[in-house]
Order: sequence, then C-alpha cells, then structure tokens
Amino acid sequence: MGHEFEGVDEIEVPASVEEVWDAIATGPGIDSWFMGRNEVANGQVKMAFGGYEPTHEITAWDPLHRFKQDSGKAPDGRFIAYEFLIEGREHSSTVLRMVTSGFLPGDDWADEFEAMQLGGALFVSTLREYLHHFAGRTARPLTVFGPMVSDWDEAWKKLDEAIAVRLPDAVEYHRNAHTLGLRTDKAMYRFMRGFFGPMIAAHHVFEGDESEQDWQSFLDTTLGEQR
Repeated sequence: MGHEFEGVDEIEVPASVEEVWDAIATGPGIDSWFMGRNEVANGQVKMAFGGYEPTHEITAWDPLHRFKQDSGKAPDGRFIAYEFLIEGREHSSTVLRMVTSGFLPGDDWADEFEAMQLGGALFVSTLREYLHHFAGRTARPLTVFGPMVSDWDEAWKKLDEAIAVRLPDAVEYHRNAHTLGLRTDKAMYRFMRGFFGPMIAAHHVFEGDESEQDWQSFLDTTLGEQR
C-alpha cells in the first residue's frame, strides 16, 4: 500500500540570508547541522553517514532564495525530497520554510514514518540552533554507532546520567521519544534511536579535538558493549 507524505516547518532565525543559504546549500554548511559528511557539487548532494551513502539530485537552485534536492524514485516507489525557501526580514533576520515530501512503500510503513518524523524534528531543531548560535561557522561532524539496545527506557536513563557527568553545562535544546539534542559553547551533541536497534551519536563539533573514538568508548561504557 505505502504512504505518501509532506510536512512543512518554518523557522525565523537571527542570521542573514547568505548565512542561511550556506547552511542549506553547501557541503560544510550541511555538515554543521544535518547528518554525516556532505558534498554539494555537479548538480548533486552526496552524503556519507556510516554505511549510508545516498546521492540526491539538485532540482531547484536559486541562490539565496530556493534550494531543492530529490532522491529520485526507487523501483518500489520510495523517494524523499527536501525543499528550502528563504525570505529575508528586517533587522538581519531570515525566515526559512522547509518542505519534506516523499513516499514510503509497503504495508509496514508506519514505524518508519514515525521514526522519520521524530528524527526530522531533531534536524529542524538543530538547524534552528545552529543558525541562532553558530551561523557562519563550520562544524566537524562525528558519527558513532553504539551498542544495540533492547530496553530504550533504560538506555535513555543511563545516557542522561552519563551526560550529566560528561557535559554538566550543556543546554538541552530538543528531546522526543527517539532523539536528544544538547548544546555547549563549542558543539552540538545529538543522540538518536537507530531504526534497526543501536544508539547513534551524531555530533557537530566547532571547537576542540574530541573524536569519534572518544564517543565510541562513551557509548560502549554507558550502554554496555554488546557487539
């Protein structure tokens, strides 16, 4: 049967039109708030997030105004598209409207759609946080896949306790059933419930030398290495 969807988010941020454009239409900009490492070139957006390496075609390119990327349709009809519409406002603020649309195939689409919605909410919150606190700066993305989790309530509890020790001054900017977002002066830290079972850390580091190995050890120690 499958499910066709479209969602719209709108945020107003204290950033210039140029800073917003760089955040959504350049590789370093996307690296600073979305997922993994990204490259925008030759009419395409290429991502590397663990073993997930999709390539999207750029279907709209109007600098400082409109940017759209589209995965194209798979044989089963699956696709996703992201469209960004930028409008400058007075006093150096900008309104960004984001439209996410696509199709999930099969009769078991509901769980995937829920995970997509909860994850998407984190990405929108992270983009807002980035443009409020780090606009114009470039982050170093860190991606870590932690242990498989069987009891998510217990996993989030352990994670909260460990974060309180490791990041005592962090500000929580987002939380829902599947995701957590935290900010310090030097980084944004994100934790996500992986669709197939692991806890995932997907951080954006603006200053400092912390590494993926550091966070791998943190997740394995906190949640119990179960590999």
